[in-house]
Amino acid sequence: MQENNYLGKERVGTLLLKFAIPSTLSLIISCLYNIVDQIFVGNGIGYLGNAATGIIFPVTVVGWGASVLFGDGMATFLSLSQGRGDTSAAGRSVANSILGSFFSGVIIIAVCYALGDSILYTLGATDATIELTRDYGSIIFIMMPLALVQNTMASIIRADGSPRYAMAAMVVGAVLNMIGDPVAIFVLGWGIKGAALATIFGQFVSFLICIAYLGRSRMFRVRAADFIPSWKYLKPVLPLGCGSFLTQLCIVATTIANNILLKSYGAQSIYGPDIPLSAFVVIIKLFQIILNIACGITAGALPIMGYNYGAKLYGRVKETFRLVAYSTLAVCVVATILFESVPMVFVRMFGSDGGELYTAFAVGCLRIYLSLVIFTCLQKACAMFLQSIGYAKAAVPLSVLRDVLLIVLAILMPMRMGIMGILWSAPVADLIAIVITALVVIRVWKGMDVTGDTAPDEVKTALQPSRPGVIITIAREHGSAGKRIGQLVARQLNVPCYYKGMTALAAQESGLAREFISGINSDENAVMRELYLGTSAVQQAVIAQEKAINMIADMGACVIVGRAADYVLRGRDNVVRIFIHAPREYRVKKVMEMYGDTEQEGKRSVARSDAARGVYYKSISGREWGDARQYELTIDSSMGPEKTAGLICDYISRMERVG
Repeated sequence: MQENNYLGKERVGTLLLKFAIPSTLSLIISCLYNIVDQIFVGNGIGYLGNAATGIIFPVTVVGWGASVLFGDGMATFLSLSQGRGDTSAAGRSVANSILGSFFSGVIIIAVCYALGDSILYTLGATDATIELTRDYGSIIFIMMPLALVQNTMASIIRADGSPRYAMAAMVVGAVLNMIGDPVAIFVLGWGIKGAALATIFGQFVSFLICIAYLGRSRMFRVRAADFIPSWKYLKPVLPLGCGSFLTQLCIVATTIANNILLKSYGAQSIYGPDIPLSAFVVIIKLFQIILNIACGITAGALPIMGYNYGAKLYGRVKETFRLVAYSTLAVCVVATILFESVPMVFVRMFGSDGGELYTAFAVGCLRIYLSLVIFTCLQKACAMFLQSIGYAKAAVPLSVLRDVLLIVLAILMPMRMGIMGILWSAPVADLIAIVITALVVIRVWKGMDVTGDTAPDEVKTALQPSRPGVIITIAREHGSAGKRIGQLVARQLNVPCYYKGMTALAAQESGLAREFISGINSDENAVMRELYLGTSAVQQAVIAQEKAINMIADMGACVIVGRAADYVLRGRDNVVRIFIHAPREYRVKKVMEMYGDTEQEGKRSVARSDAARGVYYKSISGREWGDARQYELTIDSSMGPEKTAGLICDYISRMERVG
């Protein structure tokens, strides 16, 4: 019954190499389009060309955010569907995710063309850069819908078990861009338009390669008829991509804020409005490379840390994160030494025609803005670590903490320091963010009791044999006595009743701890619950739990309480789905009696538990928990558990006689 839980057994170092290298390479390759453009534009067109590409950058990040919302969400959805052994609806969901990404690109085009130069000036363009910005942007925008689809498809392809194919598609596009840039700029003399054309050509070829994959996919099949917009197939996908989308929005916000501030304070300085923005664009590209390497290492470790945390193998969790921290430190220390000792090498890489003022500002910007990039990367790694082990309430605020601080400080510090205050805002934000994050991580770290670092319990849970007959699933509001009613029904019908037994079976199936599985739909993680439910370990727990429910159903007639069993067993003909509810006042009173809560505590407990159950149900089914149309029988249990159980038994008896 127990599957190969190699994430809890294989050497941590081996696992990290296996997972981290592909994710890091993918992130680095995704940066190449912009980096290569920047290098050739800077050398072939000049620093004003760099400014133009930097002004368009926030728009492309908005598109990127939309593509990962659909792509990463669909990738997680595919993993869940595969684990459940049910990918029947995956084709429709993939098709709708592609449509969502495509139409997001269309909307971006429409907005940019409708607003024209006004949006470009808002993003930082000046009279000196507006023509270059317009020429570059008008071409980049054309490919936006297909570029977004390509990025969404890359995530889906990786989740389908073909990471090499996805990487090959990206590499081909990047190489074509690298070749096309110098040809278009230097040989054909097309200037910044040539750089844009080379970029969209590479994107288009990557798009064609990714779309061709639809004909050879493993877990799903997409037909032409599937490309009919349907909210039903997108609804369960979008929450799973929200974390990635939020990260991209933060990048957009900080980039736009910095562009506006650099333009404004630059105009008041000896550098003018164009030099600061041009130099800053170059520094941000270097920053992206280092941050992507760090995030790639951590992203590779997420399933390892998540699984072992769920299995209570805390020693392995700590060992994995130590390796992540050491690897990140090594990369950042080398980068920092190079940035501080030979900054001119990097500045000249992106062109050197800006004169002494440009060089002076670019060198200062590089040395100051990236001086504490070590803290930046470690802070992001810590936030991702907390997310992987289910601390969404802390992880999500911490993931955006540095960016929020950066925007606030970039607004406040220049009031005293002028344009240099914008540069110094980064290391100050890094220092504050790492201190706050470290305090949270240390607290979590101490809470992981190493004595719990033992193999998962091999609980011998008896799957109780039963007669052929009806499987009764009971979903219930908190305080409605649903569990007690289920036990009474099982006793009267002389069939097994399963509640905690499902958790033990799921623990055996997955290798995760029973306590972890038991808590996945409790109310303690109500804040940011959808992000919590998307974490790796929780997904494995959900899948194992659903397998356990199906194993129970295979044994014959029984009563199953909770755990979205009505949805899990939706394909079976012998299932009766029951929802038990009661007036809120009745349920609050019952909770007060059962747990000794005050009235206020009882009200909060009922609200939290019902909300958590609703989000859990929706996250795995895409349906609304408690919708009467999904159940054969809904009963108000305020008449008392015994009478409610009697009504259910009468209903089952009549149904069996008719059948």
